[in-house]
Amino acid sequence: MTDRRGVVAKRAENLMPGVPYVRGWAQARRSADTLASELTALGLESDFPGLTADVNVSGDSLVRLGIIRPEAALILAELIVSGLAAEMPMETETLPQEARRACPSRSAV
Repeated sequence: MTDRRGVVAKRAENLMPGVPYVRGWAQARRSADTLASELTALGLESDFPGLTADVNVSGDSLVRLGIIRPEAALILAELIVSGLAAEMPMETETLPQEARRACPSRSAV
């Protein structure tokens, strides 16, 4: 498994000495647990039955969603878009305030 930039290496099937697999897996486990909690709160836990923590050959943390139905992927994408849309108004509200603080002489304009 490798992404376009080659960041994600193959799964760690054969462990090598000196690689912090446990640390990477523990971080992945915390992240997978957090995601599982949020999916459960939304009633979506059954849509992601393969959600697990994993680690690659370099000891990097991985969270596997597992094989999911196209509908589950669509729901996840919609949740991400909804979250981003909810953040956008908050960011645009704080930008004018930050600009006034950065340039007080222009706040009177």
